[in-house]
Amino acid sequence: MLAVAETTLQSATKRPRTITTTAESSMRDAFAKYADCLNELNDKRERVVKASRDITINSKKVIFQVHRMSKHNKEEVLEKAEKDLAAVTDQYVARLVKELGGTDFWKLRRAYSPGVQEYVEAATLFKFCKTGTLLNLGEINGILLPLSDPSLDPLQINVLDYLLGLADLTGELMRMAIGRISDGELEYAEKICRFVREIHRQLTLLAPDMDDSNEMKTKMDTMLQSVVKIENACFSVHVRGSECIPLLGSDVPSYSLLGLSDLE
Repeated sequence: MLAVAETTLQSATKRPRTITTTAESSMRDAFAKYADCLNELNDKRERVVKASRDITINSKKVIFQVHRMSKHNKEEVLEKAEKDLAAVTDQYVARLVKELGGTDFWKLRRAYSPGVQEYVEAATLFKFCKTGTLLNLGEINGILLPLSDPSLDPLQINVLDYLLGLADLTGELMRMAIGRISDGELEYAEKICRFVREIHRQLTLLAPDMDDSNEMKTKMDTMLQSVVKIENACFSVHVRGSECIPLLGSDVPSYSLLGLSDLE
């Protein structure tokens, strides 16, 4: 009887150890899967950062190409810029779209936002120089749509990244306007002035609803400085004997930012 009792006691003592070992094994498996997920996310983030960096570098090349434009070589420069922009879209933006398609891409927004903003800046600058109009958010997302796998949720540029890129656009347009004035193309500089004024006006209406974006507030201040610089440059020419530029609020073309009608 004593021997049987000892055997039963030993068996009872061993059972918890077996259960504990099984639980520990399951926990190790769970942690291993979690570690794999983290490693996969970190690898994806690194690939997205590199794709964003490549987009930034090559979008800047498009911007530099557009700045070579003058009234003597406009067609030639814009043709080259269009090809360069298409290459950025097909090679670098397509890689980013492929990497983020079908995922919660907003989780990695900070990793790809700089590249997207630079791409928006380059695309909108080219569109203005070619047609005198603004490439709105719906149109730019339409360009990205064919790059996505139809079976996956497509990457779409959000409103904030578009507006941040648009704010940077005004700085490039300011530099272009100053250059046009130096080349004696006052009429084109005035066109840029009206365009930048309208962008600033519409963003001024939107900015108060973006309280959580300190970056946008900073860029709004910079944008206002760009508007003032263009106006001062144009005004200094008029003082020497030309007609006055229409003031803010006069009858100027409308440039809708998001593909909608004029903001009220």
